[in-house]
Amino acid sequence: MPGTTGVVAGMIVAALVTLPCGVIQAGPALLTPHALLLGLGVAVLSSALPYTLEMRALRAIPARIFGVMMSIEPALAALSGLLFLGERLTAVQWAAMACVIAASAGINLTGKAAHSEPDPVN
Repeated sequence: MPGTTGVVAGMIVAALVTLPCGVIQAGPALLTPHALLLGLGVAVLSSALPYTLEMRALRAIPARIFGVMMSIEPALAALSGLLFLGERLTAVQWAAMACVIAASAGINLTGKAAHSEPDPVN
């Protein structure tokens, strides 16, 4: 889909699918202006903005570099959890994330890029 149309469509579908469940669980309190404004803020900051930036980055940088950057996301999320929420991961969990990042970086940086050869002119 062109531009950020896919992100917008995905956010609308997600809202329509999850809103009934939330209303059933929380009742009409979920539909107050304050709750709706907070929900909009969370949606924009946690999903819409990051996905939009990812789509723009995917179009602007080589797919190989984008792949490495995407493999770093779980480690950055864990680091954010540690800094802002005090969540702690075990050494095994950190090592597992390092292995995923190293594998992604290795395959992207050492793998052969697909080159398309021009058709010979007869």
